[in-house]
Amino acid sequence: MAINLEVPKKHRALVDQAHQVAMNMLRPISRKYDIAEHEYPKELDMLAAMIDGLSESGASEGAGATGVRRDGDDKDKSVKNGANLASVTSVAEMCWGDTGLLLSMPRQGLGNSAIASVANDEQLERFKGTWASMAITEPHFGSDSAAIHTTAVLDGDHYVINGEKIFVTSGERSDCIVVWATLDKSLGRAAIKSFVVEKGTEGVKVERLEEKLGIRASDTAVITFTNARVPKENLLGSPEINVEQGFAGAMATFDNTRPLVAAMAVGCARASLDLTRDLLKAAGIEIDYDKPAILQHAAAAKFLQLESDWEAGRLLTLQAAWMADNRKPNSLEASMAKAKAGRVGSDVTLSCVELCASIGYSEEELLEKWARDSKILDIFEGTQQIQQLIVARRVLGLSSAELK
Repeated sequence: MAINLEVPKKHRALVDQAHQVAMNMLRPISRKYDIAEHEYPKELDMLAAMIDGLSESGASEGAGATGVRRDGDDKDKSVKNGANLASVTSVAEMCWGDTGLLLSMPRQGLGNSAIASVANDEQLERFKGTWASMAITEPHFGSDSAAIHTTAVLDGDHYVINGEKIFVTSGERSDCIVVWATLDKSLGRAAIKSFVVEKGTEGVKVERLEEKLGIRASDTAVITFTNARVPKENLLGSPEINVEQGFAGAMATFDNTRPLVAAMAVGCARASLDLTRDLLKAAGIEIDYDKPAILQHAAAAKFLQLESDWEAGRLLTLQAAWMADNRKPNSLEASMAKAKAGRVGSDVTLSCVELCASIGYSEEELLEKWARDSKILDIFEGTQQIQQLIVARRVLGLSSAELK
């Protein structure tokens, strides 16, 4: 099965539309909501309505967080450029505009990605149109999702959830929260499941909003669950605990969401490169792609190195999404894309600040903001270090117990 990592012709109109939105709707309000942290960007309501309309008409081709789903038949051997590829390419363009605003988009939360990834058809229909945040991290652990202490105990027709979640993106604004909890701590990773908990459920409380370095337009919440009763039909996927399968069921969500986060890093870094090229040109430094870097200005040589690193991150991201569209196992590739794009995103944006000197460091341009925004993309959905550990396990054929 051949893969072509150019943007497919059928997605180009979607990518162009996303770029226009990023340039004309997100960039103009970017600084405003960076300064006004926790203030809801009301301009996004109209944009979200436009995206909903495109989705209803089929014109969006499955782009956005709700597009990350493995549809089709395993027996179908034809090459597909589907919803996952549409999602990562459009998300990258939106983050060329503003990452924090993309993360604030109604009905495009990471929880929506989780629902799209693992929900059954009935759940997909029931939760259609909802805005879902995702709650994984807890106060006592960061990247080790298997260390979850939040519990879900079956009581009749409901699960009773108790625990605390931190760093919940869109935790205050969303309609519901996809909560990761364990059905039985003694059974380890295999007992971890995800639940859709609707806002307004008794016992669910947003304790506070965090003040952050970047993505300040996006609200990041601490949420507690105290005897919160959730209908058992809101457990995503199978309620059965399969010890042999282990954590694979829960981790399948990440196979689809990590390429999305990688795409965010790709988009944010591309914005920095584009502006830096313009600023260097204004300073009399041209980037010459036909001349060896060693024969060019030091700033131009550095720019070429940054751009080549960025291209590697972009191609890995497209590969991971393409594999999902074609129903190929992509856990390794999803982690490779997230690790590379996350690291490159931080390196590119900070290096662009350095290359542009006082202009890069000041608020005269958005370069300093993109450097702040990009850092979280190397952290959430699994840190750089965790991604490298996952990649090492996959390459060496070792389990999590054998390589820690």
